[in-house]
Amino acid sequence: MIRTVIVDDEKLARDRLASFLRTADDIDVVAQAKDGVEAVRVIEETAPDLVFLDVQMPGLDGFGVLNSLTKRPRVIFATAFDEYAIRAFEVQAIDYLLKPISRARLEEAVRRVRANMEDHGPTPEFRRLLERLGAPERRFLQQIPAHRGKQILIVPVEDVLWLEVEFRLVYAHVDGDRYMTNFTLKQLEERLDPEVFFRAHKSRLVNLRQVKAIVPWFGGRYKLAMRDRAGSEVELSRTQARTLRGRLRW
Repeated sequence: MIRTVIVDDEKLARDRLASFLRTADDIDVVAQAKDGVEAVRVIEETAPDLVFLDVQMPGLDGFGVLNSLTKRPRVIFATAFDEYAIRAFEVQAIDYLLKPISRARLEEAVRRVRANMEDHGPTPEFRRLLERLGAPERRFLQQIPAHRGKQILIVPVEDVLWLEVEFRLVYAHVDGDRYMTNFTLKQLEERLDPEVFFRAHKSRLVNLRQVKAIVPWFGGRYKLAMRDRAGSEVELSRTQARTLRGRLRW
């Protein structure tokens, strides 16, 4: 039996997938999860062979779930958006299903899992999606334009300590100063290297290369001590602390 977990924040999507999977004699759906945080707990507890994983979920997205696991199961992404296919390939997903998922397409993905449980290579359909997207090399921002009075400064991203939302405006913090940008935090998160910039809090994006220490705080929470002269500290949310712990293995 292929022990399987379904993760999706939409109940109808979970129910539809579970209904389709009930027709497969060798698929055993051992658990479901409605968000990323619950998914990490359920996957760690049940140790499934296979996870059907949504990408966009509140709190912790599908890639955050994978980064938080001590041992990764085989993964099939199930999402309404094709722009995550390249990242899915990078984390060695077996397949990438676009919603609404048809029974035939799901059966093909399950056949792929069944055929060779040791092979993590993508299915032919997944490869065709990657080819259609062109699998371009991901290019990230190297500089951020920012305002200081009437001047427009060009700030190298490596100099940015963290980015923060304040009254709907996003500021780039550098050593001893901060500058207003014309981006939203979501836009910056999508255009900066995710290996370097980490969503420490819903309102803050931190440059991990500028973090000096992870400092225990009250109530089992943490702050990130930065490498600036002022010794600034940035709050780390409980959810993102778990994600960062899984990523850095501290």
